[in-house]
Amino acid sequence: MANSYFQFKQFTIHQDQVAMKVCTDACILGAWFSAKIPQYATVLDIGSGTGLQMMMLAQRSQAEIHGIEIDLAAFRQLKENVSQNEWKERLRAFPGDVRSFHFPLQYDFIITNPPFFDNDLQSTDDREQVAKHSKHLSLEELMEAIAANLQPHGAFGILLPFHRWEHFNKLAVRSGFSLIEKLDVKQTPKHPPFRAILHYARNHDEFAPSFELIIKNENNGYTPEFVELLRDYYLYL
Repeated sequence: MANSYFQFKQFTIHQDQVAMKVCTDACILGAWFSAKIPQYATVLDIGSGTGLQMMMLAQRSQAEIHGIEIDLAAFRQLKENVSQNEWKERLRAFPGDVRSFHFPLQYDFIITNPPFFDNDLQSTDDREQVAKHSKHLSLEELMEAIAANLQPHGAFGILLPFHRWEHFNKLAVRSGFSLIEKLDVKQTPKHPPFRAILHYARNHDEFAPSFELIIKNENNGYTPEFVELLRDYYLYL
């Protein structure tokens, strides 16, 4: 049984009311972009869940950070989590569907860890289906929501299964975005990439560097690169 909370160095994530618990790839997403957003004044987290991304970004920036969550039980937990840390005055959570929600502003940066197991085996639990699968929010609809709520100069970051990144990249390019950089995440040196973290902006630079992050080495210990990335967040690094 998953823990009812996940303790980080500077905040706690309670997760007993949500279908999707704290996971390593979501932590990588937050840590990867937390170093890239200090120049942004406003941030939106689409599909906030527990509020993990909101708090990871708040810890290393001065941005006003908003989040939206469609599941009401998860939203209640989100509200609980974002109200119990030192950045709560900069955090605001909305209940609702990003496809139809009217936000109070357009954002400088958008981050999302979307429901992405579109063609994989689906859970029988409906709330977990909403959280894990693009049953209620397709990548096409997500791309439309990002484009509608992002400032003209803005950028966005997204976490996807590795096998879906090329499909999403076509959607992003069609919407006027260019890939700035890509992070391929591997469990060990022997495993193929299982996640892709993508960074986009509305520019047309043809150069998009690709990086690789390996979580664990051959001895099942964290790699130095993983430790360096998560050092500010994980308790025992």
